[in-house]
Amino acid sequence: MAIQTKNAAEETYEKAFGATKKIQLTVVDSYEKAGLNFADLQEKFGGATKVDWVTDVATAQAGLTRELTKAYASAARELLK
Repeated sequence: MAIQTKNAAEETYEKAFGATKKIQLTVVDSYEKAGLNFADLQEKFGGATKVDWVTDVATAQAGLTRELTKAYASAARELLK
């Protein structure tokens, strides 16, 4: 009886841990998608000004936002493995 209870508890823990991991990966995916969308928006706003230097700054900032977002998401996924 004690062994069955232990096995049931371990099985429940494994299922809960698996579900939590899935949720965490979904959060990371959502964060990455939002960050990349924000970078696109930065670039669009910069281009809409029709001022060259503002466009250049916005494009550079969007690139930085993309790189940081991808790096964060990649590191988070690595930690969740």
